[in-house]
Amino acid sequence: MRKSWVIGGAAGALGVSFVMLLVVGVYIVAGNLVNGVTSGGRGLAKGAVPAAYKQLVQRWGNLCPALSPALLAAQLYQESGWNPTVVSPADARGIAQFIPSTWATHGIDGDGDGKRDIWDPDDAIPSAASYDCELAKYVKDVPGDVSDNMLAAYNAGAYRVIRAGGVPAISETRNYVKRIRSLEKSFAAPVSRLDPSRQAAGAIAFAQSRLGTPYLWGGNGTPEQGGRFDCSGLTKASYEKVGITLPRVANDQYNAGPHPSRDQLLPGDLVFFSDDLTDSRAIRHVGIYVGGGYMIDAPRTGAVIRFDPIDTPDYFGATRVTEEGAQALPTSV
Repeated sequence: MRKSWVIGGAAGALGVSFVMLLVVGVYIVAGNLVNGVTSGGRGLAKGAVPAAYKQLVQRWGNLCPALSPALLAAQLYQESGWNPTVVSPADARGIAQFIPSTWATHGIDGDGDGKRDIWDPDDAIPSAASYDCELAKYVKDVPGDVSDNMLAAYNAGAYRVIRAGGVPAISETRNYVKRIRSLEKSFAAPVSRLDPSRQAAGAIAFAQSRLGTPYLWGGNGTPEQGGRFDCSGLTKASYEKVGITLPRVANDQYNAGPHPSRDQLLPGDLVFFSDDLTDSRAIRHVGIYVGGGYMIDAPRTGAVIRFDPIDTPDYFGATRVTEEGAQALPTSV
């Protein structure tokens, strides 16, 4: 059966340019529309998938009920980081990371040119979707979420999932499923419009103007500090530019407003990260959400202000600091 390869350098090699494309696609500074409504919630966030593969992922991601375009996109990103030439240490090949023996039995001629080419995304992406849906049929009677079981079968084989009665107790497989289901949110089109408030747009505009600036612990962006920031210094300065005063440190900023759920996030919301997901006082990092599953943040010493994904295991929650945005939240939040 095929062997998964958790991406590292492959995804990183895409560089800032793709992330810039993603964020520009899902968020336009000055309050313009970020995304439109997608019927059925089975669409892709604008710009989240490289243009060369968007139509393939959209079409084949709707192949069966257990799959969606966002789920297929997250799986391909996890497998290869959209690199169609990558080879894993286990000899898994191409954008969908098939090993040759699995390709021989499950690869399909997706583009109808008479060839089944493991290296061609026009064949490999349809083959990944077809194989996913085939596996979903194998595990449809297994307890648990059918999409989770499908992904586990893609990683470890359907027999192991059936024998285990769900996602098997294999750390690689469990991490594979968890990572893809988390990433899925970053690729899914929102079910409603994302209209950031004017203040939120201004705060993001300031943070964007500081992209590439080196991190400085305790940095407040003063001239004496070379205009450098740490994470909470950046968020504080960004909102000061639009007339909102925030506390200085991240765990205090978390208490500066109501807390939208992941599905309620709007551009401009502060997003927080912690090694203890039960304690807001343990929050150690904050960024400004920009849409599409990404934030602008000042990560750490040795890094620069940049775009980073928010759907990571240490994601703690979010805070909405604009009055207009807070009023749009349910009163129970």
